[in-house]
Parts: sequence; C-alpha cells; structure tokens
Amino acid sequence: MIAFDLVCSNGHRFECWFKDSASFEGQKSSGIINCPICDDNQVEKALSSFGIKKNGGRKREKEDSSQALRLAQEYLDKHFEDVGIDFTKEALKMHYGESKKRSIKGTATADEETVLKEEGVQFLKIPVIKRLDS
Repeated sequence: MIAFDLVCSNGHRFECWFKDSASFEGQKSSGIINCPICDDNQVEKALSSFGIKKNGGRKREKEDSSQALRLAQEYLDKHFEDVGIDFTKEALKMHYGESKKRSIKGTATADEETVLKEEGVQFLKIPVIKRLDS
C-alpha cells in the first residue's frame, strides 16, 4: 500500500491510499478518484511533506550526516586559518581592528566563548570529526 497526497483542480488537498503507483494511474484515468470536498475528479499527485524510510534508513541517515560533516570539515580546512587555542585572542584582535579580518578556526573554552559573546564577537561552533591519518 502507498499513500499519495493529491490535489484537485480546485486546489483542495487530500490523501488517498492505493495498492501501488499503477493502481493510482489506472483509477485516475478512469475518473474514479474524487475530491472529498468538492467531488472533482480532476486530481494530480501533490508534493508530499514527508517520507517514510524502510529498513536501513537510519544507517543511510548516519552516512548522510557523516558525509555532510566531512564536507564541512574539508571546506574549513581549505578556507580557514587554524589559530588553535589562540582563537579567542585572534577573534578579539580582528573585532577591535588590531589585526586584518580573515576566516579563522580554532578552539575556545566555555569561559572564552562567554567573553566573545559579551564583546559582541560573532562565531559559530562546529563539531570536529576525529580523523585517522593512514
């Protein structure tokens, strides 16, 4: 069984269940699918707001998340200067015009993050993936 979100020619959205996609197409061409609001039989599939994954979906989600984090990490490595534990010091220097503004990355303690927030320095925390160099 499969559920499709449908819309009639009057713009009413509704859901119908079918044995399969071919069953939907056959019923649509026969004109036997009617809008429950206006009884219109000119219906089309509408974009659905969600999907249900079958077995293995969780593994795929983890792979997609890991891939996204890897891509973000590669971008940071390529386009940001790593200032390490001097992140707070460098960010404050740039904020107050004591050094040239540039894209930096590094680490900061919770106390240092509080200082940055209080000084109005914008920053973004991104999780770091531990990599094994082979």
